[in-house]
Amino acid sequence: MNIDILLGLQWGDEGKGKIVDALSPVYDVIARFQGGPNAGHSLEFNNIKHILHLIPSGIFHADKLNIIGNGVVLDPAVFKKEIEELGPPVSELTKRLIISNKANLILPSHRILDAAYEFSKGNSKIGSTLKGIGPAYTDKTSRNGLRVGDILKEDFRHKYNDHLNDHLTILKNYDFKFDLKEYEKGWFEGIEMLKKFPISNTEYLINELAGKAKRILAEGAQGTMLDVDFGSYPFVTSSNTISAGACTGLGISPKLIGDIFGIFKAYCTRVGCGPFPTELHDGTGDNLRNIGHEFGSTTGRPRRCGWLDLPAMKYSIMINGITKLFMTKADVMSGFKTIKICTSYKTDGKICYELPFSIDSIIEPVYTELEGWKEDISGKRNFNELPAALKKYIEFIENQTGVPITMVSVGPDREETIFRN
Repeated sequence: MNIDILLGLQWGDEGKGKIVDALSPVYDVIARFQGGPNAGHSLEFNNIKHILHLIPSGIFHADKLNIIGNGVVLDPAVFKKEIEELGPPVSELTKRLIISNKANLILPSHRILDAAYEFSKGNSKIGSTLKGIGPAYTDKTSRNGLRVGDILKEDFRHKYNDHLNDHLTILKNYDFKFDLKEYEKGWFEGIEMLKKFPISNTEYLINELAGKAKRILAEGAQGTMLDVDFGSYPFVTSSNTISAGACTGLGISPKLIGDIFGIFKAYCTRVGCGPFPTELHDGTGDNLRNIGHEFGSTTGRPRRCGWLDLPAMKYSIMINGITKLFMTKADVMSGFKTIKICTSYKTDGKICYELPFSIDSIIEPVYTELEGWKEDISGKRNFNELPAALKKYIEFIENQTGVPITMVSVGPDREETIFRN
């Protein structure tokens, strides 16, 4: 069991990029298994912040192999920009990164369709990032997608034009203006950048490496509560963000899975529309947003903030089979006199512990209050040095979930991380 999985337990933005980067030294391979440029994985080291959208978060380690798996949808324009912003020369990066030939491409017209669909919904918007994710996955599911392997074929441009014409026919039904050429220029430049990187049947490679006892970390994007099947539908992403998605997104057997790490913020955030039972519409919510710099790394949109939601978190733990919990942004909670945790819901006058089927259900969170802590913990590097109130907060979550918290992040930098046995 040489493959571990790391994923988010909330609505995304849990800090997966930083943790993958911190864990990378003990792994040989880091592989993205779903999502696309709607992801925004932030990493910070040497006082420099990096944001990755498509490329696995192990890319800054020169001795690690990074894989973009078949479950990812890839926008060549975003890929090119990201490669150019990394720093190391392309010739060096081609030794660190390999791309599945089965990963589907996001076409310029997918992004236009995404915007047209969202615009047409009026006040009923889903909250799409407008990166073309939904339309690309729709084409994949309907067996109409273009894949990375297609760019190496002589008839690629012909195939592209066929797909483009199909999309333009659909767009005739929408009153939506767009400039296709503006999207296409960067896209075709991205295609040429893609061709410089190894493109192959990565499912063979990853299984071969696992057979050689190489340690592999599967990196998820978004969060469990945005899963297309188990999230707050329809306000979800278009892929399976849960642990099972790693098997289909990389071509690996469940027999190879070892630990499944679940990342969660010490509080909750959400970008865009959709239910959020513990959302705070007051000064406390504003403080969490400002102290935690809660603005989307992909969209820049302000994140909605609220207290930790344990019923939702326990649901995520259950369907993912989480073996270890990682808490991020504990430092943001410093200074709050009292901290609340939602331990159950009240709906229709009854206490319940399960997530409701309908997003229209009126949910009142039932809170347990705990003492806060005032100390600045960003300089702490040992669990025993943490404030007693924070330790009690951690212990309460462990008792409620039955899963140990083995890592606590006390700041954005890779060094501001406490691992606990």
